[in-house]
Amino acid sequence: MNIALYSHDTMGLGHIRRNLLIAKALAAPPLAANVLLIAGIHEAGAFRIPKGVDCLTLPAYSKDQKGEYSPRSLCVKTNTLVTLRSQVIGAALTHFKPNLFIVDNVPRGALQELSPVLANLKFSDTTRTVLGLRDILDHPKAVRKQWQEQENEAFIKEFYEAVWIYGDPDVYDPTLTYSFSPSLRLKTTFTGYLDPINRLQAGEGEANLVLAGQADRDVLKQDFTLCVVGGGQDGLDVAGAFALSQLPDGEYGIIVTGPFLPDEKKRHLLTLTRKNPRLRVLEFLPEPMTLMQRAKRIIAMGGYNTVTEILSLGKRALIVPRSKPRLEQTIRAERLQALGVVDSMSLEELNPAGLSRWLHTDKDFRPARTCIDFGGLEKIPALVGTMFRPANFAANHSCYYPIHSLS
Repeated sequence: MNIALYSHDTMGLGHIRRNLLIAKALAAPPLAANVLLIAGIHEAGAFRIPKGVDCLTLPAYSKDQKGEYSPRSLCVKTNTLVTLRSQVIGAALTHFKPNLFIVDNVPRGALQELSPVLANLKFSDTTRTVLGLRDILDHPKAVRKQWQEQENEAFIKEFYEAVWIYGDPDVYDPTLTYSFSPSLRLKTTFTGYLDPINRLQAGEGEANLVLAGQADRDVLKQDFTLCVVGGGQDGLDVAGAFALSQLPDGEYGIIVTGPFLPDEKKRHLLTLTRKNPRLRVLEFLPEPMTLMQRAKRIIAMGGYNTVTEILSLGKRALIVPRSKPRLEQTIRAERLQALGVVDSMSLEELNPAGLSRWLHTDKDFRPARTCIDFGGLEKIPALVGTMFRPANFAANHSCYYPIHSLS
């Protein structure tokens, strides 16, 4: 079985990291699929690619705080880059001939680059298509307006066989809040969150720390608070406030800036951290889970992957979500705080004194695994197996296996 996964990757690392988790699950037994990742950023090549998986990276877009797209590196017009990316994606799928194509989060792709690609797939009648959505897209009013303007429901009806939501409806139910039509609800399945805990196996994270030459072993042996800000484009406010906060006596602080923090902001942050010998700054780690596991507590922005990693490890955490260009992170932080599994603080409330108070206050929190479904990486291969039962898939494909229950 050949499976292709697309992520448009215009801001941060979340989309490609989510698809990497899914790819690893699909490439493992019992499916043992060949998986092609089509990623929108060259940083995808920095991650460890599992056996049976490879990655095609597209020339990248960037997205500003207003949600506007432009070429990230190439000096070409935006519509030229859209056409280039669309043709590369189409050529890759033509030659790879996937049995299944899974699109991350954007039905038509970034700037509708998938519209001609999906039309060609439909005419070929050889590839089945699935739309994978994260738990929260944006404020309901904004999502309903955007989907109506882009006619997304009609597009999904025509070009997608199924919709998978990588979340738990007890945390957030997009089918209700975004007013999915009855026909779209019938296509939709909640998989549960994508549990990254298996990435801690085989010492992969430890190897990455050592090979990157960024680990300060003396610090890692002490209690420390970890501050992570996703890709880093808009993470300076959080990292800067943490750098100026008062750490508990005898404890250290580690900041991971992300690869997209602009150089001038990085220099400013390094200037702040030099004033505190108990602070360390790392630019980027392909595998953050080992560092997260060792941390006493975590301060982070509210992206899907970072939050899922924190919750899976059962760490005490403070989420400081971005509010532009979408309210996705804010809504996620508010819902999870209401469940008692994290604390949250808005960017408007953020300051070193507030972070210091949080750092010096220990309180009980609810373990996320007691109230949230983390079964996505088990359910997705099961869903694929059900799609390609022998009645619909050639009997000589060894990836078929019986599914007794998806619960």
